[in-house]
Amino acid sequence: MSCCNATKTARRITKGLLVAALLLVSAAACVPVPPGGGPGPTAGGSAGPTAGGGAGGQAAAKPGHVFVINLENKGYNEVWGADSRATYLSQTLRSQGVLLSQYYGIAHNSNPNYLAQISGQASNAMTRRDCPTYAAFRQTGTAALGQVEGTGCVYPESVPTVAGQLSAAGKTWKAYMEDMGMSCRHPELGAKDGSQGAKVGDEYATRHNPFVYFESITSSPDCQSNVVDYGELAGDLRSVETTPNLSYISPNLCNDGHDNPCVDGSPGGLTAADSWLSRQIPAILDSPAFRRDGMLVITFDEAEGKTVGPSELVPGGTAGGRIGALVLSPFTRGGTTADRPYNHFSLLASIEDAFSLPRLGYAGAPGLDSFGTDVFNGRP
Repeated sequence: MSCCNATKTARRITKGLLVAALLLVSAAACVPVPPGGGPGPTAGGSAGPTAGGGAGGQAAAKPGHVFVINLENKGYNEVWGADSRATYLSQTLRSQGVLLSQYYGIAHNSNPNYLAQISGQASNAMTRRDCPTYAAFRQTGTAALGQVEGTGCVYPESVPTVAGQLSAAGKTWKAYMEDMGMSCRHPELGAKDGSQGAKVGDEYATRHNPFVYFESITSSPDCQSNVVDYGELAGDLRSVETTPNLSYISPNLCNDGHDNPCVDGSPGGLTAADSWLSRQIPAILDSPAFRRDGMLVITFDEAEGKTVGPSELVPGGTAGGRIGALVLSPFTRGGTTADRPYNHFSLLASIEDAFSLPRLGYAGAPGLDSFGTDVFNGRP
């Protein structure tokens, strides 16, 4: 080979190596950060408290479609123990997901747990009574972490929710409420809540629909279009484009396990809830959106009775008792367990981190973990 040819060949090799190096750098820059993989922003826009962190493992991609299902009034051992009557949930689904063994409710009774999941607000005297009257919140002040002080049920328009955050970020959300019938159904302000007890053919419970307790939602056209009857979910699951980024699902008072027996005399409790899950969950898991980048969280609002968790275990509290939660996703490894302490505020933080939203209320508390690599422990 001549001197000139050798020089040209060397130049071509050098150029090829440089191109390959640039491609590798570009690919590395495109690797997505997992939820909990780094500090998320707080409600004030600063770096967040603790985003998962410390569990180790390979980074996973962020969920782009989150599904949340709340069942009712069952403690950890009854649901997840060896003698559980919920065999579909505790065995079939358990083998496909990550069990959060130290997941807690934040209060008794039901209502404040639902409100916590979408707003980060703590309980008050009326929400702990399940808001038998659909009363306006009487605000007396504002405390740290954006907590509104006072008592009442329907929060003023100034109190933000994850629904409003998602809309502002160009994301989509829907609440699917079984037996609600008409969209955005709730009592008149100041009226008694007639849904406190189930009726044959109407087992919807307002107190299990947190979206109608915020004037920022009920005063918006979004309430009519986004807080809808559960029957709409099947059609929305048909494509990625029609599936909301957040799907929040509340079964009726029989199918969530609250009533036993159910109002029509059929068996209720955990057996009814498990049967409902076995009929409904396959459609979610088979949907294009879930298969692409979904995360399904199945949990309970609170434990039975007035059981509580260890004090100061998780910011925002464990006063609703130990309930556990199951997370299923293409980014999780089936049959595994995460033992880090979480609560309903952690769920809100995890949703907000997934969509790069500021954390609201107690979701932004120092030391509160969102789901990290202990949960997102599989490869997409």
